[in-house]
Amino acid sequence: MRYHVEGRGPAFFMVPGLDGTALLFYRQIPRLAPIFRVVSFPLPDDATSTMNSLVNDLFTVVQQVSPDEPVLLCGESFGGALSLSFALAHPECLKGLVILNSFPRVRQSIQIRVGPPLLKLMPWGAMPLVRRFTESKMHTSHTRPEDLAEFHERSRAIGRTGYIRRLEILQSYDIRDRLPEIAVPTLFLAADQDHLVAAVEEARTMASRMPHASVQVLEDFGHICLINHDFDLRATIEPWLSERGI
Repeated sequence: MRYHVEGRGPAFFMVPGLDGTALLFYRQIPRLAPIFRVVSFPLPDDATSTMNSLVNDLFTVVQQVSPDEPVLLCGESFGGALSLSFALAHPECLKGLVILNSFPRVRQSIQIRVGPPLLKLMPWGAMPLVRRFTESKMHTSHTRPEDLAEFHERSRAIGRTGYIRRLEILQSYDIRDRLPEIAVPTLFLAADQDHLVAAVEEARTMASRMPHASVQVLEDFGHICLINHDFDLRATIEPWLSERGI
């Protein structure tokens, strides 16, 4: 798998969301790089992926970058689901998890089942227009125009096949019963203005079932907050890292 490494220090993997490009971490990577070796990688743009195969892909990268030391994973939305699945399969590889605006299963079962067939019929070139109509679910009012412009430009790189396949994977994704097995220290970050996922409720539910998990609410942020000019992931997680001795 292709991957990008920036910075020095302990390995900190940033696992992309449904977009799968890893291009939306552009604002956070320079902030993290002074203290971490930040690893980012795109998810495969193919129709054969499964959650298990994505876990195996991630394991391959972890073994290449940090074969002897456990790592930190930071997963956003779908990337959070992938990171939690990785924790169930390879707990020995982890020193901690940071899960942002994610879920143990998708509640909107009708939307997640209708979405892939509709996207297969729709011209992919229409997606930038669709994203502009759904901005209210993804962003908040204080997201700057230049942040949104950068988001839309980078979103052009999203591959159709992989995006649809990841939606299909979520149709059967459900780890609610296995959450107590995840014993690695976990910080759930949940935006209180997330109108795509009930992020705060989902985070609190997951944390209540895991032995070493805590929740931090991100006030006045939406589902896609890593692109925001006033969101600093490093500053947000540093107190938790210090408290946990990570």
